[in-house]
Amino acid sequence: MKISVIGSGYVGLVTGACFSEFGYEVVCIDKDKKKIELLKKNKIPIYEPGLGDLVIKNTNANYLSFSSNLKSIRGSKIIFIAVGTPTARRGDGEADLKYVFQVCKQLSKLIDKNDKPIIVTKSTVPIGTGKEIIRLFQNLCPKLKYEVDYNIASNPEFLREGSAIEDFLRPDRVVCGVANPQTEAILKELYRPLNLREAPVVFTDIESAELIKYASNAFLALKISFINEVADLCEKVGGNVQMVAKGMGLDNRIGSKFLHPGPGFGGSCFPKDTRALYASFKKNKLKSTLIKAVIDFNEDRKLKMVKKIKILLKSPYKQKKVAFLGVTFKPNTDDLRESPSLVIIPELNKIGVDIHAHDPAFNKSFEKIKQFKKVKWKKNIFDAVKGADMMLIHTEWNEYRGIDLEKIKKLLRNKVILDLRNIFNREELENMGYSYSSIGKK
Repeated sequence: MKISVIGSGYVGLVTGACFSEFGYEVVCIDKDKKKIELLKKNKIPIYEPGLGDLVIKNTNANYLSFSSNLKSIRGSKIIFIAVGTPTARRGDGEADLKYVFQVCKQLSKLIDKNDKPIIVTKSTVPIGTGKEIIRLFQNLCPKLKYEVDYNIASNPEFLREGSAIEDFLRPDRVVCGVANPQTEAILKELYRPLNLREAPVVFTDIESAELIKYASNAFLALKISFINEVADLCEKVGGNVQMVAKGMGLDNRIGSKFLHPGPGFGGSCFPKDTRALYASFKKNKLKSTLIKAVIDFNEDRKLKMVKKIKILLKSPYKQKKVAFLGVTFKPNTDDLRESPSLVIIPELNKIGVDIHAHDPAFNKSFEKIKQFKKVKWKKNIFDAVKGADMMLIHTEWNEYRGIDLEKIKKLLRNKVILDLRNIFNREELENMGYSYSSIGKK
């Protein structure tokens, strides 16, 4: 079976590499010629553990190839659309589908009447997008009789950055939105390699599949926001949010995942998808105070972290130095999209605080981000900490967990640690002479 994946960004590249691991013939297509040339040389443009090894293995085995020519889709039984769907600039929170529709229009000129493939949206798209794509193909390909109930499907991705390979090969579930048994049969065959792992493959109508993606991410965003709000109460009344989260998580109805307090959620999915879901409610003239509250709370959360930092630094702030450890929204990725650091760092710069930052995933693109224009980047943790008035843990990279705290104590000007991820033990640090603050503890 030949598969084409259009869009070789995070989702498209992981999808293509993992399907090739099943032994399918996969071509990943992208209009960015520089990116394709890099991939042909086995150079991976994104930071994702295990992805490089998978790409090298399957390109060498001739299961995986790369192209900048859309004509490479010819002969494909299934075509995945995995292009970006960023938040639209008009400000209503809806996803911008221009790239999706551009691809569909281009495909309409290339599809062969004797080899009409299934077209599957892998990109995260609003509810109703499948119907719009169907109408588009019916208008552009009237002679091909591009059937409503045969050729269009939805197969949303549920990939966590930093764990994407594991999530694809050993998923909690696979969701496929289809309109008839023929499409279902072909997608069942596609995902047959997961049978040995007993991964549930759920078939729904197209609209339900689209909504499952948004509803899942919005619910997880709600869960994070809830524990962050509980953390605020713990700080006031003397509770310990980690104990609260543990006690909650042992309830099977709740579960322990995503009950970890911090500076707010970020990344390519949660902020964008909660806004898009809220926009869907508004578009359908339904009120959603809950989703709107999650969006507003998360934005306010980042500014609360700035207030916390200011209290610990103490005025005057000018020329005080903060060692900012980790700037990505989570560990094991170089993704900065919607990271709380993009709000916290500029706010500190405004009041004259110097930021000396370190991140294990640092690359030259970090220096080009306007919010980080005043940041001084350090190659190692100790250079960042030297002479600082505070060491701040923003991202819970593993290498920060086992840091030499005795050495850090000698390098800090003021022995102040603000741990926004609760990776250290308060009693241990206070016994070492640190002034230690964390999230959700008095």
